[in-house]
Amino acid sequence: MKKLLLLIFTVSILSCNSQGKRVVLGESDFQKEMNTKFKDASRSPLTKKGLKNFKGLDFFPIDKKYTVNAELVKTPDAPIFDFPTTTDRVAMYKKYGILSFSIDGEDFKLAIYQDVNPKPEYANHLFLPFLDNTNGKTSYKGGRFIDIYTTDIQEDGTVEVDFNKAYNPYCAYSDRYSCPITPSDNYLNAEIKAGVMAYKKPK
Repeated sequence: MKKLLLLIFTVSILSCNSQGKRVVLGESDFQKEMNTKFKDASRSPLTKKGLKNFKGLDFFPIDKKYTVNAELVKTPDAPIFDFPTTTDRVAMYKKYGILSFSIDGEDFKLAIYQDVNPKPEYANHLFLPFLDNTNGKTSYKGGRFIDIYTTDIQEDGTVEVDFNKAYNPYCAYSDRYSCPITPSDNYLNAEIKAGVMAYKKPK
């Protein structure tokens, strides 16, 4: 009888604890990490109203065809230039290289960039912005970004590009941010149904 009561007590405690914790939504580590950050008021780009109403970001279903092995041709002599932003902020970048890859038998190219004055924690960070035919419909109108690192580049000059990890610039969530404007040259004439979807700002 004592063992039975102990078992019931333990189950009750575990049930209470699980009810007290908010489950982090997401089908992948990337999606869970994004939702964890967005519901954390100290890190979230959401407005107060957006944070109050936040239940999780919308994502396209994960599709392995959008994880591609791209060939990287570096452009070491590319000039430094002022990367346009949504405000008067000046961002100094240079083109790091050109990525070539295929999706559904179609060949594509995207330029990838590097900040010339990065913070120490972003020293290995490469910036991949892109536009596609979902923009303004099911994804953010201004395009999306993918994070890639110099340490991801293989010895044969290839690098994995996972569009399932594409995310929106913070300007998609609040007007208080200054965001890089995706170059028109980085347009993919295809619907990239992967990554974070469009966000509807609360009224």
